Amino acid sequence: MARLDDRRHSSHRMARVRSGCLVLPWDPTRTQPCKNHSTTNWLRLWFSLTVFVLACLNVSAVGQTGVNDVHVLPREVDKPPEAPKAELVSSATALTPKVRSLKVDVDLVLVPVTITDPMNRLVTGLDKANFQLFEGNSSQEIRTFSAEDAPVSLGVIFDSSGSMASKMERAKDAVIEFFKTANPQDEFFMITFNDEPEAVSDFTNSVDEIQNKLVFAVPRHRTALLDAIYMGISKMRHAKYAKKALLIISDGGDNHSRYTEGEIKSLVKEADVMIYAIGIYDRYASAMEERLGPQLLSDITELTGGRAFTIDNPNDLGDVATKIGVELRNQYVLGYRPNKVVRDGKWRKIKVKLLPPKGLPPLRVYARTGYYAPAE
Repeated sequence: MARLDDRRHSSHRMARVRSGCLVLPWDPTRTQPCKNHSTTNWLRLWFSLTVFVLACLNVSAVGQTGVNDVHVLPREVDKPPEAPKAELVSSATALTPKVRSLKVDVDLVLVPVTITDPMNRLVTGLDKANFQLFEGNSSQEIRTFSAEDAPVSLGVIFDSSGSMASKMERAKDAVIEFFKTANPQDEFFMITFNDEPEAVSDFTNSVDEIQNKLVFAVPRHRTALLDAIYMGISKMRHAKYAKKALLIISDGGDNHSRYTEGEIKSLVKEADVMIYAIGIYDRYASAMEERLGPQLLSDITELTGGRAFTIDNPNDLGDVATKIGVELRNQYVLGYRPNKVVRDGKWRKIKVKLLPPKGLPPLRVYARTGYYAPAE
C-alpha cells in the first residue's frame, strides 16, 4: 500500500494513492465513485474541516457578506462597570467622596414696592435710606436696592362675559394703551374668560399678536374670573423673567368658577406674581357677586403688592391702563436675606415702612404682604 499523498512521476498523468484507492485528477470514462466508502467519508470530513478553518481565518477579510453567511465573532468579555465620578465634600473630620449635584441657595427675598401720594400719583426718586423692612417683628438689612425698568413677564386676563357687551370696545382699547408702555424685552400672554378661561395667546414679544387675538373676543355667557386667575398663575411658571405680573380687566365678581375665593387667595400668596386689576362696575349692581366684585379684586391684588383700580366710566380705561404700565416699570425692588432661616414651609409676614424726605405729604406703600418659607 502506498503512502498517503505519495506522488510518483511518469510519462502518464500523475495519480494519488490513498488507502488502496486510486484517484485520478480527472478521468472522463469513470462513472462510479471509489468503492472505499470509509476512506471517502473520511476525506469528506477532512475537506469540510479544512474549509471551515480557512473560513474562520479569513472571515475578517471578507468585504461583503450575504444574509446566509455564517459570521464568527470573537466572544465579548464583560467589562467591570466604571466607578462613578465623585465630588469631594469637606466635613469636620475628613474629605468624604460623594456623588451628588451642587445646590446653591442664597435665601434672597425680593420685595417690589410702589409708592403713591394722596392724589394717587406715583412717587419716584427715593433711595435705599428711605425704606425699612421687617419680617414678622424682626428688622431686616436691605442688601439690594433697585429702581430700574427691568423686563416683565406679563399676562392679560380679559373678561369676555356677556355683561361686558357695552364696554368691550373700550376695554380692548385699554389693553392697546397698556401695551404702549411696554419694554421691548417684555413678554406677554393673554387669557380671555366667560364660562371658562381660554389661553388665546402664549408668551410672545409681539404686541401686534396680542392685539390681533383680542379682535376675536366676543361678549357672551357668565364669568369664571377665579378660574382665569388660576390659569394665569399656572402659566407664569413658564415665564422668562423674575418680575412677573397679571393685569385683570373685568366688570364684576365671579359667578361660574370651580375654584373658590379662598383657594385663589392661597395660590396667589404662594406665587411670586404681582396682580393689578381694572374693575368696571355698574353703579347699581343687582347681583350679589357684582356687589362683591370690587372687594374681591382689591383683596387679591393687595396680597401680591399690586393694586385694583375701580372706574365707573369706560372712557377712563385707557388712562388707568397706561398708569398701571408706567407703575410696573417704576417700582423699587428691595432684597434681603432673613436674619433667621427656618425651612418649615410656613408663611412669613413682610412689612415695608417708609422714611420719606421732609416736606412730602403722607405717602402710601404697596408691597407684597409675605411669602412662604422653603420646606427644605
